[in-house]
Amino acid sequence: MKLVSSLLAGMMALAFSAPLMSAPKIGEMAPEFSVKGHDGKMYKLSDLKKKHVVLEWWNKDCPYVKKHYDTNNMQELQATFTGKDVQWFTVLSSAPNKQGYMKAAEIAEYMKKTKGKPTVVLLDPDGKLGRMYDAKVTPHMYVINGEGKLSYNGAIDSISSTKKADVAKADKYLVNAVNASMMGKTVSPNVTKPYGCSIKYKSNRT
Repeated sequence: MKLVSSLLAGMMALAFSAPLMSAPKIGEMAPEFSVKGHDGKMYKLSDLKKKHVVLEWWNKDCPYVKKHYDTNNMQELQATFTGKDVQWFTVLSSAPNKQGYMKAAEIAEYMKKTKGKPTVVLLDPDGKLGRMYDAKVTPHMYVINGEGKLSYNGAIDSISSTKKADVAKADKYLVNAVNASMMGKTVSPNVTKPYGCSIKYKSNRT
């Protein structure tokens, strides 16, 4: 009986520790979300019908993120694509008291200072949105097409370094993915290995 009880307890522990959903797959509907932005408004994916959406996981203190912000690469991409009616959501999943965490007012000031041009920064301190999309690092990039389906998941570009000079040399995975998706073409590659700093999630996953 003790052995059976131990086995049952172990199985229950595994069940409760397992992810509630699998990572989203290319070509399938992107997971629905309703998340507050740093502007105080709620943003719901299903409200953005026929809109292309970019999700950018962000941590201002991550050197890989700094590489793209210090060169203005990320801000230029944000401005370019929001100018084409793409909804660009920068996502902050750092938990309170962990690297990169910022309050809404601090985010607004930072984006003003760095001339960031996302549609909005989504506040995800409990990590629910990040785990829903299985976001691993900052920056981890996703593209959702006008049908609400995931069309890209991975790195912003092909060179996984913190060197600013590499921005110009790299293959522009995200740019190619958004452009192809907007033209109704097949995105290739549509999955790449994201690089960056691990997301500073809240430790408790409940």
